[in-house]
Amino acid sequence: MKKANFVEIEGRSAGYLGLLGFLGIFILAALGSSYYMEHHGHHVTGMTNQIVWGMPHVFAVFLIVAASGALNVASISSVFQKTPYKPMARLSGLLSLALLLGGLMILVLDLGRPDRLIVAMTKYNFKSIFAWNMILYNGFFIIVGIYIWTMMQRNLNKYSKYAGFAAFIWRLTLTTGTGSIFGFLVARQAYDAAIMAPMFVVMSFSFGLAIFILVLLASYNWTGRPLGDIIFNRLKNLLGVFVAGALYFVVVQHVTNIYAAEHSGVENFILLNGGIYTQLFWFGEVLIGSLIPLALLYHPVWGKSRTLVGLAAVLIILGGLAEMYVIIIGGQAYPLVLFPGMQVESSFFDGVINHYAPTLPEIMLGLGGMATAMITVALAVKVLRFLPESLANEVVDPHHK
Repeated sequence: MKKANFVEIEGRSAGYLGLLGFLGIFILAALGSSYYMEHHGHHVTGMTNQIVWGMPHVFAVFLIVAASGALNVASISSVFQKTPYKPMARLSGLLSLALLLGGLMILVLDLGRPDRLIVAMTKYNFKSIFAWNMILYNGFFIIVGIYIWTMMQRNLNKYSKYAGFAAFIWRLTLTTGTGSIFGFLVARQAYDAAIMAPMFVVMSFSFGLAIFILVLLASYNWTGRPLGDIIFNRLKNLLGVFVAGALYFVVVQHVTNIYAAEHSGVENFILLNGGIYTQLFWFGEVLIGSLIPLALLYHPVWGKSRTLVGLAAVLIILGGLAEMYVIIIGGQAYPLVLFPGMQVESSFFDGVINHYAPTLPEIMLGLGGMATAMITVALAVKVLRFLPESLANEVVDPHHK
């Protein structure tokens, strides 16, 4: 097996500068949206007293979950000692940090008062899963940063395996904590389930690898670098396994809730008569985000086309956003069951399906977070040596002839 040679991209072409400009437009729009919401108040958004997590949180949670999954390629190379993945470990670590940065940027700008973040950083309530996640997010930056350092500094390469193992454990813990935000909320019928934590872990594998494949394809196609079929097929097949695994957990979650009488109402709402939430579940999450990608990835002819595999990755991302929308907003739209088994009537929306419609500032803030993640990667591969000069078959496979 040939040793991978890492080289920065030139970053002087019109296409590269155009990409930075295009992403910069979304970032500026996100900053403008944040200012607009902070200046006028959150009443200009679709969020209300009943639905306090809106479209920005859909994007933010998606990016945070995907950040953990994007590190999967690096984990496979260091923890599981799979040599073909080793040349991509640096890019995997970079993408994971960039996605987490984009997700947290959305959350901070959506606070209305970003200075309130200081309170969350200095006063901890260890009974709150949110406080735990503050530690997990900061720790992720530190541990993955050290992991990347051990890979890029030659005299520290011998510590890379240990740093990779620490990052592997930490990212699983981080995603478990993110899923537990919903699993621990017993007041919401759609959330109260222990399966939320492992389901978010498997979803992170799917979302993160889909984004990684798109970044890898774009990086090598746009820079004219060789990308062999061996590593491409490995990533493609692995993505199919993760998508199938995520779909399995979704099925188990809903079948379990249907079996439990206390969750029958919310399951009927999500699966049958929830309007936009039912449509997003069946057409967005199941069909577009799972079944069609599986068909594209495993079809004997379609699975060989990099364009169609890229399309499958895009559909998985769209399906993931739909899934987050159903979980986060659909779970809040269903009314709180304050007194199980009893009928409650009042003038304060008791028993009423809560309405939510995302506004343009919310959407632009979410897209700005995604653009921040991508522009971070684009700038980093120009400044530092994250990309191998070649991922041809003879580079990634020691037995290739």
